[in-house]
Amino acid sequence: MQKREYFTHFDPRRVPSPCFVIDKAAVEDNLKILNRVQRESGAKVLGALKAFSCWSLAPLFHEYLSGTCASGLHEARLGREEFGGEVHCYSAAYKEADLLEILTVADHVLFNSFSQWSRFKSQALTAQQERPELQFGIRINPEHSEGEVALYDPCAPCSRMGVTIAEFEAAVAQTPDILVGISGLHFHTLCQQDLPPLDRTLDAVIKKFGKYFKHIRWINFGGGHHISREDYQVDDLIDMLKNFQANYDLQVYLEPGEAVAIRSGVLVAEVLDITWNTMAQAILDTSATCHMPDVLEMPYRADILGAGMPNELPHTYRLGGMTCLAGDVIGDYSFAQALQVGQRLMFDDMAHYTMVKTTTFNGINLPAIAVWDSRTNELDVIREFGYSDFKQRLS
Repeated sequence: MQKREYFTHFDPRRVPSPCFVIDKAAVEDNLKILNRVQRESGAKVLGALKAFSCWSLAPLFHEYLSGTCASGLHEARLGREEFGGEVHCYSAAYKEADLLEILTVADHVLFNSFSQWSRFKSQALTAQQERPELQFGIRINPEHSEGEVALYDPCAPCSRMGVTIAEFEAAVAQTPDILVGISGLHFHTLCQQDLPPLDRTLDAVIKKFGKYFKHIRWINFGGGHHISREDYQVDDLIDMLKNFQANYDLQVYLEPGEAVAIRSGVLVAEVLDITWNTMAQAILDTSATCHMPDVLEMPYRADILGAGMPNELPHTYRLGGMTCLAGDVIGDYSFAQALQVGQRLMFDDMAHYTMVKTTTFNGINLPAIAVWDSRTNELDVIREFGYSDFKQRLS
């Protein structure tokens, strides 16, 4: 199935370089798909701010989704202040000062362990008395791996994420009232995946934790759902969600991150120099380690609009960043025409897990942020960064 393409007619010379350019129309197309799932299934869909936090587009989130999910205090505050709707927060562990503030802004607070829940239960229930809408959940670990990359597998052996069934049953046996105050469960096993992995995960969750469903009112299926991807089984997902909620009388939540922003952004970069060492090299004003770290961490090969695989087109180059890190290599690409100093390139699908992971290592400037609308060609450069952004975060 052909990918949706939005930037084939965008002129990268319209923005400073480097620059993240987000297409408002593409984000809205993704949100419409998520909204359909929400509307037709009865499940609630939250946007994961850990993947995409461009709060200039918060009104779109508010129009189509039920809210946001956060990984800690700052994302929870951003969700409450800018995005509206429900705010859910999960962290592998909370600092007490952070949690006390989270309890004032979040609607669901999810604990990673019974030890953290026991430690903070009194403060949590006191906050709930002041805000009755506040609810609490426990993250469970179904010990069912679906991810292909260990770095992104929450159910890998020795994972610190969530409570296994053995730990869960031991806690209940030792402290029978441990679930008092807990109204939901949360699990997360997916990464960029479609429906069959969710189906298998859900089967594992039901077999291990289903007997506890009678004690809760909601369950959160976590993130990693590629719902807005062109080949995702949306109709089947809707049917699954409807059947699950009918069978267990539980409100389901989904927390997609990439699905909000997939295909919606590019990273514009400029060629600074052409060199040669065994093969042609092009140095860009961007960086894998600073601006697209998943290229190195996952790893994966970022697409460039108009480029091909090595030796597919007449001119092949190894593209590298401008940092001192020897391994700051983005990849090998071929082009129909020889690259020129000053030429602009566009890395595709760069909205999710890129803007949120940027650093200023080596003093490299952060990419500007621009919002474009492919329907109208309207462009707004909403943020540029400079020396003060680098300096002020260091001391």
